[in-house]
Amino acid sequence: MSFQGHTIEAPSARTATAAEDARKHLFNNLTLADYRRSMAGGIERVADRIARTERPFSGISPQRLAPEISGIDLDHPLNDPAAALDELEEVYLRDAVYFHHPRYLAHLNCPVVIPALLAEAVLTAVNSSLDTWDQSAGGTLIERRLVDWTAGRIGFGVDADGIFTSGGSQSNLQALLLAREEALARAAAGTVPPPARHELLPRLRVIASEASHFSVKKSAKMLGLDMDAVIVVPTDRSRRMRPAALAAELERCRRQGLLVMAVVATAGTTDFGSIDPLPAIAELCERDGNWLHVDAAYGCGLLVSPTRRQLLDGVERAHSVTVDYHKSFFQPVSSSALVVSDGALLRHATYYADYLNPARTVEQRIPNQVDKSLQTTRRFDALKLWLTLRVMGADAVGALFDEVVDRAAAAHDLLVADPRFEVVTRSQLSTVVFRYLPQADRDDTTADAANLYAREALAASGEAVVAGTKVDGKHYLKFTLLNPETGLADIVQVLDLLAGHAERHLAERSSAGHGRSTDRSPS
Repeated sequence: MSFQGHTIEAPSARTATAAEDARKHLFNNLTLADYRRSMAGGIERVADRIARTERPFSGISPQRLAPEISGIDLDHPLNDPAAALDELEEVYLRDAVYFHHPRYLAHLNCPVVIPALLAEAVLTAVNSSLDTWDQSAGGTLIERRLVDWTAGRIGFGVDADGIFTSGGSQSNLQALLLAREEALARAAAGTVPPPARHELLPRLRVIASEASHFSVKKSAKMLGLDMDAVIVVPTDRSRRMRPAALAAELERCRRQGLLVMAVVATAGTTDFGSIDPLPAIAELCERDGNWLHVDAAYGCGLLVSPTRRQLLDGVERAHSVTVDYHKSFFQPVSSSALVVSDGALLRHATYYADYLNPARTVEQRIPNQVDKSLQTTRRFDALKLWLTLRVMGADAVGALFDEVVDRAAAAHDLLVADPRFEVVTRSQLSTVVFRYLPQADRDDTTADAANLYAREALAASGEAVVAGTKVDGKHYLKFTLLNPETGLADIVQVLDLLAGHAERHLAERSSAGHGRSTDRSPS
């Protein structure tokens, strides 16, 4: 066969047959029966696993599981969805960590609501890309409507805007990018000639509390700031930023000619669930015209709380707010957003590409979300929240979040009354940071070893999963309660298990003699 004098080789019979076989796996109007059958098979497999799950984790170690996965020959397909699901059962489903289980108490992972799972099935099949209108159509408008709805819940005005992101870290990064550009523009305004960027960057500072998320420092590094650009201010006994300490740092920066590009307040610290005093912080920021970013990745559930919304009072005075629906709105990962009080600020993330979002589309009022985003291709994650609100309603989501906050308060009281443990502080949200206290030998080294061992032994047993952290240099345990199905009986059981592991470790340590340590990780 030839085309304009060029010979085009016809595909071999073998290649043509392979292509024909491959096409049967494409999702289209010709393969709907296979689609329905495969999806139903997957749903049944997951449902069966959930029905049979008695523990949140199998306790398997990476060393045991890695050979099973590395031994699979990816160049030789199984050619059968059922066989692939059988294999998946062995390498994933059997040993997955199940956040829906009431004794999963570790990280900020929530059980998910069914309307959001329905949305996942829809959005992955249609596979819209939310970067441009001509790839998403209604998906663009749904995302924009949800941003407007969230901005309204925050208390922003009609100029607010935002964008869905992959998570809190990306939202914080973009917020600090916008803050950096605004700070540089202010510093250069009215100066002739304006100072060069490389002269201003070393003077930029971000102020956050010692309990803020690590992504603040990571973002500063990614934005080209100096290692000491993030100024950490102390917290009070409730692990909330001290406004007086913030005021002192702001004054010091003024004296030293440093440029505060942003103050980051946290509405729901990862460890303590503490909410910084937002009104007082906002007052200080407004006095000097400093950018206020509120990291509400965890505490955003309060936006729909029927009883605790006042804990976020002052958030409406921020320039930017991070919200993570996949933490406290019971959404599957990923579902997050950055919301800004003035949509014009998002211009700092705008770039035009002739093939994708040429500048003329702005004049044509074509809504391209890539104009606001750090990402180009993006999933239609907003659909999960959309269907959740349309099926359940915001009040129902808020009621679920209130329930886990109530449960954490009850767990705190339970621990305070238990002489085996000590608690750091009462959370405003749904975490509890505590540690086991050895009865005979209460020195910090012994307590640290007992708590580290207890957590690892508990995970290895698979009976429950709890988190660990360090407070003032000491090792602590942490409950993160995001499952309304977790009851006080579950919490009591986990505490007894932890105490039992710690006591066995101390007994083995004692019998081995004080000169030798047996604080090995459990096998």
